[in-house]
Amino acid sequence: MQVDAVVLDIDGVLVDVADSYRRAIIEAVDRVCGKSIDREAVQSFKNAGGFNDDWELTDAAALFVLARREGLRMDVEEFTDRIAADDDGGIEAAKRVVAELPSVAQARVRDQWDTDRLRDTFQALYLGEELYRELEGGDPPVSAPGYITDEATLVDPDTIDHLTDRFAVGVLTGRPAAEAEIALERVGLDIPDAHRITMDDPEAGKPDPEGLIALADRLDAERVAFAGDTLDDVRTARHADRTDDDRVYYGIGVLTGGLTGEDGRRAFSADGADAVLDDVNGLVDLLEAVDP
Repeated sequence: MQVDAVVLDIDGVLVDVADSYRRAIIEAVDRVCGKSIDREAVQSFKNAGGFNDDWELTDAAALFVLARREGLRMDVEEFTDRIAADDDGGIEAAKRVVAELPSVAQARVRDQWDTDRLRDTFQALYLGEELYRELEGGDPPVSAPGYITDEATLVDPDTIDHLTDRFAVGVLTGRPAAEAEIALERVGLDIPDAHRITMDDPEAGKPDPEGLIALADRLDAERVAFAGDTLDDVRTARHADRTDDDRVYYGIGVLTGGLTGEDGRRAFSADGADAVLDDVNGLVDLLEAVDP
């Protein structure tokens, strides 16, 4: 795997978000809808594809909960399988599944589906009161200490030193830019803004390859390794490799997000991962023989 650039996801790769973003998804839906999904269901949505944006995953989970209340006869596995089978995936696919309800039930779901409240609640839970006021403005709708403080680092300082010394390094994440900056500061990864693509940038989100290709261009790279913790991350690399005739892209699955153990390894391999690592620190050995 000869590469001259490494692109990293943040969530589940550089920092552990099991008790931050994913907890915020579950609790935001519960607070707004009076019922929620569990962590395994969150992973089912992630595996379905199209949920690089955790706000949209929260919206889809709420849509599922409300639709079930109004008579949708599906469990979460069937619901997310239907999303996965849809060409668009993500929130638009979730809406199409719910559209199969009778029109009166659909109307009741729409009346209860408050995406603004879901987003504000999610941000209040994730950021906590002080950061919410700083980044979102105004008072948070709920009081919480901020799950962002529970994000343990997953990458060793030596790994960061190795990668930044030997390769051009970029970041491709579904986080807003301000939240990406907080995570990068926490792990000690200092890279220029031009080498980061976040939710706030105009490029389409994963698994669309637009952001990864843009980063490859900015990094002046010919061969790119992209490490992420979801199937959509691997799909992004595969799509980029098919779309961009001028470069080679490798998709590397990391087993420190929702996909773990042998089941996670098999899922990544089945989706075309070029390599699967126990954690991001394994990149050092994987790319050790590279002479960029």
